[in-house]
Amino acid sequence: MVRFKKLFASTYIYFILFLMYLPILVLIAFSFTEATNVGVWTGFSLNLYVRLFTSPEIMIALGNTLIIAFISALIATLLGAAGAIGAFYSKKRMNKLVEGMTQIPIVNAEIVMALSLTVLFVFVGSVIYKGQSIFGFWTLLIGHVVLSVPFVYVSVRPKLIQLDPHLYEAALDLGATPRVALWKVIIPQIMPGIFSGFLLSLTLSLDDFIITAFTRGTGLLNQEGTIETLSTLVQAKIKKGPIPPEMRALTFLIFLIVLGVVIGLSVYQNKQKSRSSSQKMRKRRLPKHEL
Repeated sequence: MVRFKKLFASTYIYFILFLMYLPILVLIAFSFTEATNVGVWTGFSLNLYVRLFTSPEIMIALGNTLIIAFISALIATLLGAAGAIGAFYSKKRMNKLVEGMTQIPIVNAEIVMALSLTVLFVFVGSVIYKGQSIFGFWTLLIGHVVLSVPFVYVSVRPKLIQLDPHLYEAALDLGATPRVALWKVIIPQIMPGIFSGFLLSLTLSLDDFIITAFTRGTGLLNQEGTIETLSTLVQAKIKKGPIPPEMRALTFLIFLIVLGVVIGLSVYQNKQKSRSSSQKMRKRRLPKHEL
């Protein structure tokens, strides 16, 4: 009976994983054929990858997406990490207030945030700039930062809770200033949470569509045209016809990059765990007068 339960559980898990990755595997398979529609195989070919890097429309959208994602992720990581540290070491009432305020954007519908930002930017443009439109790169960047900051806060906060409070006090007792103790003690201890928040905000910005569609304007690599990202480009192409087949090749490349990052992080974490466990074993084996 126990073996049957384990077999059923493992089969169910693998079946769910298969359903999750089946669409990606189908796109990967059909990225090696020039057929316009998925499901039609016209022979093995790498021409889609060649056409991908020679398509100015896709390259501009990809460049816009990467620039906005990296800049917004950096700003959101700085703001979210600073906010988490400040709220954690503030008074209890302020800590609870900030904690509750950061939960609202996470559970709130993204369309509400997009409409709120649009109304704000229209109001600022009509009052300060006398009716001129201020929509462009900066409004789009602000929208992505506002979207990502709460998720960075949520990623950093658990690391602060796990942090030994005596480390900071010990650094101050040993003569370190609060700024030095922050950078030498607290930041290194919560760095995994900061890095996770950066990756999460980067992912949120890369695949965002609603806030991008509401807050974008002219500028960036499109010069005088409306800013196009990968999400808005795909949506515009769907209105006119099928998705460009070159997007299948781009999907496979993005999947490879994400897979490489995940594998790299797993290897790094396993090395860190094995190194820490080996150090603990050495300390246990050493005589007391050598510790």
